[in-house]
Amino acid sequence: MVSGFLVIRKARKSKNSGYFWCLMISFDSFELPNGLRVLVHEDPSVQIAVMNILYDVGSRDESSHKTGFAHLFEHLMFGGSKHIPSYDEPLQKVGGENNAFTNTDITNYYLTVPADNLETGFWLESDRMLSLSFDPRVLEVQRKVVIEEFKQRYLNQPYGDVWLKLRPLVYKVHPYQWATIGKEISHIEEATMDDVKNFFYSHYLPNNAIMVVAGNVKKDQVMAMSEKWFGSIPAGEKIKRTLPSEPTQNEQRVLEVEADVPAEALYKAYHMPGRFHKDFHAADLLSDVLGRGDSSRLYRTLVKEKNIFNSISAFTMGSIDPGLIVINGRVREGVDLRDAEKHLDEVVNILSDEGISDVELEKVKNQAISTLEFGEVEVLNRAMNLAFSALSGDADLVNKEMELVETVSKHDVDRLGKELLRDANSSVMYYRSKKK
Repeated sequence: MVSGFLVIRKARKSKNSGYFWCLMISFDSFELPNGLRVLVHEDPSVQIAVMNILYDVGSRDESSHKTGFAHLFEHLMFGGSKHIPSYDEPLQKVGGENNAFTNTDITNYYLTVPADNLETGFWLESDRMLSLSFDPRVLEVQRKVVIEEFKQRYLNQPYGDVWLKLRPLVYKVHPYQWATIGKEISHIEEATMDDVKNFFYSHYLPNNAIMVVAGNVKKDQVMAMSEKWFGSIPAGEKIKRTLPSEPTQNEQRVLEVEADVPAEALYKAYHMPGRFHKDFHAADLLSDVLGRGDSSRLYRTLVKEKNIFNSISAFTMGSIDPGLIVINGRVREGVDLRDAEKHLDEVVNILSDEGISDVELEKVKNQAISTLEFGEVEVLNRAMNLAFSALSGDADLVNKEMELVETVSKHDVDRLGKELLRDANSSVMYYRSKKK
């Protein structure tokens, strides 16, 4: 294990911005007999300790007729565990904070405490990994919270239902076809306590989790606490993931939607490789050339020069299984969506046919590397990144990301532009504003 905080690995010369100092996150790891993987990142320069527990379960692991369960569990896990009726209260008493998030691939719980109070975090997290309280009242309360969130964020907010409509257009067999919140409210309304218990004991297992402890901690200390608090939790039978592969898309799909929104919008999605694929970073840089920031091709041409869109951007979903490059923009009043799409396609086709310039590649590499560097300033972010990298099978991926970005060639990006930015590989949604 490399001692200390962050260790300089090398200086990288940038054509435009001088040197980037590429940093290495030091860590050590071990595994408990029950399969819980633990990583330790020591940073004596801070006064806090961080615990991040990543469960290898997301909305892609749900049944198509019982969706929204991974997100529901994000809420249920704070509703009381086997021996602790309230999660937040004892944590707040020792000066701690916590939160969680769910996406298509993972459910992630994290907390920060003063380093001296780290054991409180171990006590709390181990008890809810052992078992929830399964109090029917908690289920009813959290069911109502999730339903209200579904209504407010996805049904009653302008453009809130975009992913409820775009995902099933783009994905026909893979479970990415539904949003993390779920397909429909009825799936949460009809969830039974047996459904909840089955989901918990299938996925919330020590052998289905990765724990990162970071900050002002020591490996021996973390190892002792891990064995004390998590060692007796029994391993479960981890479900073998057998998800259907999304077939190659061979013709463009189109969906027209009308809603009460202030401006008409265009969404265009192209299939691309998943997060741990060798071509991911090249595809990500391709999307940045298209639509990251005011100097990107789409913004410069369609907002600044032609005055067709009010705003436009492109981004990648970053999902573990094959994901999407998504272009979305809101058109100026009086511009027809199909005409706007033609202008958008002109920009995309020029990039696909002619490729990118060396200057563009250097610019988006600099942006990507800066984002990675800033993302490693906070110890909590380092803990999250370590956990996600460990999920890939190589925890040291967290220290290889900058090099992976740097080694992307112009040929790589040009090749993916031709492979991915094809109409036959795209799905388009015209999001029209209702006529007043």
